[in-house]
Amino acid sequence: MENKILPKEVALKLPHDPGVYKFFDKENTLLYVGKAKNLKNRVSSYFNQSANHSRKTMRLVAQIDHIEFTVVNTEYDALLLENSLIKNHQPKYNILLKDDKTYPYICVTNEPFARVLVTRRLDRSQGTFYGPFTNIRAMNTVLNLIKELYTIRTCSLNLTKENIDNQKFKVCLEYHIGNCKGPCEGWQTRLDYDQDVEQVQQILKGDLGIVKTHFREQMLQYAQNLEFEKAEVCKQSLAKLEGFQSKSLVVNPKMQAVDVLTIISDEEFAYLNYLKIKDGAIIYTNNHKIKKNLEEADAEILTMLAIDLRIEGQSQAPEIISNVGLSIDIEGFMNTIPKIGDKKKLLDLSLKNVLFFKRESAKPTEKPISDNTANKAVLELQKALQMNIPPMQIECFDNSNIQGTNPVASMVCFKNGKPYKKEYRHFNIKTVEGPNDFASMYEIVTRRYKRQLAENQALPDLIIIDGGKGQLSSACQALKDLEVYGKMPIIGIAKRLEEIYFPEDEIPLHISKKSLALKLIQRIRDEAHRFAIEFHRLKRSQNSLQTQLENIKGFGENTITTLLTKFKTIKNIQNATDEQLLAVIGKAKTKLLRDYFAELAKNQ
Repeated sequence: MENKILPKEVALKLPHDPGVYKFFDKENTLLYVGKAKNLKNRVSSYFNQSANHSRKTMRLVAQIDHIEFTVVNTEYDALLLENSLIKNHQPKYNILLKDDKTYPYICVTNEPFARVLVTRRLDRSQGTFYGPFTNIRAMNTVLNLIKELYTIRTCSLNLTKENIDNQKFKVCLEYHIGNCKGPCEGWQTRLDYDQDVEQVQQILKGDLGIVKTHFREQMLQYAQNLEFEKAEVCKQSLAKLEGFQSKSLVVNPKMQAVDVLTIISDEEFAYLNYLKIKDGAIIYTNNHKIKKNLEEADAEILTMLAIDLRIEGQSQAPEIISNVGLSIDIEGFMNTIPKIGDKKKLLDLSLKNVLFFKRESAKPTEKPISDNTANKAVLELQKALQMNIPPMQIECFDNSNIQGTNPVASMVCFKNGKPYKKEYRHFNIKTVEGPNDFASMYEIVTRRYKRQLAENQALPDLIIIDGGKGQLSSACQALKDLEVYGKMPIIGIAKRLEEIYFPEDEIPLHISKKSLALKLIQRIRDEAHRFAIEFHRLKRSQNSLQTQLENIKGFGENTITTLLTKFKTIKNIQNATDEQLLAVIGKAKTKLLRDYFAELAKNQ
């Protein structure tokens, strides 16, 4: 039976970013949606036993089975996303946000002589909407600025040309105190008024340059006139403008319906994040981890899952934004990869979430080993192997190669039952050609302890060989040739049945699968395997890059090594500027490199 990760352990792995978290029960019912300036700190607080929780919170925590989260860029964005999710899902433990709790918008009406209104109802037929605004003080600051800069009417009169020509209206107090120029009596032309409205809309879009210039000029003028109190008011208004944001990344009313899909992958899995945008707000988010059976391209995986994800999210959006283009055109929506603007910001937000998801998925799920448990495991292992002393320092060897390519090996070291990464070692196989695990094991064991002996370093209390009797025999031969065989115990562990082999003993040892001793051996073996695989992947990647660069006529080993040392990957080399390449390989070879990539792109 698979070990289940407790929500408390998940909470400790969350990022320190702002975002929204969701608690689910065993039936996958959404219990609660919350916002956080710091996800890790906020979610961890629910599982802090010393906290003085209410009975409601204690009931909620008792029902939590698993946790999901979405990272955003600011705390304001977290507020808006929480608002959208609560309204859409109405979780059991949330206070439902009614319409009167919705964040306000500023509307520039589409009537003659447009008005600037504050409303909580989003009705696009009434005009152009800006917001919503989470910071009411900032919104009122901008409204006051607009009122000071421009004479926008506040009345609700129907100012059609016919009504104005028939002189149906008279100017009010606003005209007499200078807040209006009297369009109701025709004393301000429609053209002049619309020019003011256009500037107001530019400010609401976030172009505050005009306003800032106005206040700076006013501040200097007041200061020259020794009106320091008025100058201070202008200075404060400028300070407020610096912190003002006219729209949120999470909510933008102009983006009515769109899906955002991002994918990143490694050799085994693809990771996807899906954001559903409706009426300018994120109303649904989800992450998926897909096991790759073959070497499927990201575009193929994304294309296969795009339809399913849209059905799951009940989306009919006419556009999908993605970081990878779909491999085929699908009827019903268009696919775009934005480079700038609000859509690019949404794409970046989705990528941020999928990167966090991948990182958390790849983390080991087991609990950290306490000192007490580690010491018990070491003593149990001493007893199980009938050793004279506790194996306080254990070293484990593993080989890694795929079809004989890029053969490498690793050695990990555990001290007092815990990883001692300072002594971890990678080995490039130097004397063996082809997939020969026995010869490779002989080489790396010989190299490790030949050096230890030459440097008068201490030998380990126990050596573990990841493999069966063949690899164990090769390691033993290496120790015999170094004349240290018998000075320290050595064992091999076979992967299939977790059997422990001793040198020159045909009958394997079976340690209880529940014992701390076997779990310690398995943990050391798995760590050696992970460390070897990691190195093998790095070598394959480097060799692939080197092989590709070797195709460029005029590129020798020194040039290739210089490029890979500086830029690490082909993608980084392709994206490097001419100035960066010139500084590394000179003008002639930069041209050869550019010509090669241009020809490569043409043939694809």
